[in-house]
Amino acid sequence: MPAATDGPEELILLDALELASEPERAARSGAQAHRILAELVAGGAALGWVEPPAPEEVTELLERLVAAVRAGDAALRAAYLGPRLVGLGYWQRYARPTHRPHADLEKIAVDPGIHGRGIGRALTAALIEDARTAGIEVLTLDARGDNERALGLYASLGFTEYGRLPDFVAVGERRYDKVFCMLDFRRTP
Repeated sequence: MPAATDGPEELILLDALELASEPERAARSGAQAHRILAELVAGGAALGWVEPPAPEEVTELLERLVAAVRAGDAALRAAYLGPRLVGLGYWQRYARPTHRPHADLEKIAVDPGIHGRGIGRALTAALIEDARTAGIEVLTLDARGDNERALGLYASLGFTEYGRLPDFVAVGERRYDKVFCMLDFRRTP
């Protein structure tokens, strides 16, 4: 699912199976994904790590996600400008049997050097469509309360806030709200 950007290179979005079908690109992607995630976390991004993840941790995460995609339990999207990975995102179905029709949008990560070019929006929109196609009824996510850009993006794509835990996220001495959002496909066309 290609999408245009403001720059000269075309943004290409690959799903996990397309990525896995290109072994050379897939091999490079692990290192590039680690670089993006480590740089974002080192800069204070709220991606679930306090310290930047190790390369092996990112590789294991990607391998688990590809397996979950093959089982129909997840979607993974990778964004490329030319040969360079510039963003990734994924959702996973909830594991509990009573929650199986639902999924959690767990991460959207974009190379900090190219924020503002619509890559996060393109990734999120593709993952929303993947969820809709997979029969997900409710797609949820949580975000740190100070991440106003992400919260604005999610709202613009139809997510609504359904809860907030004040001062729940602890990063050293700082505290942030944890904001819960949802996109209910049962109520949206």
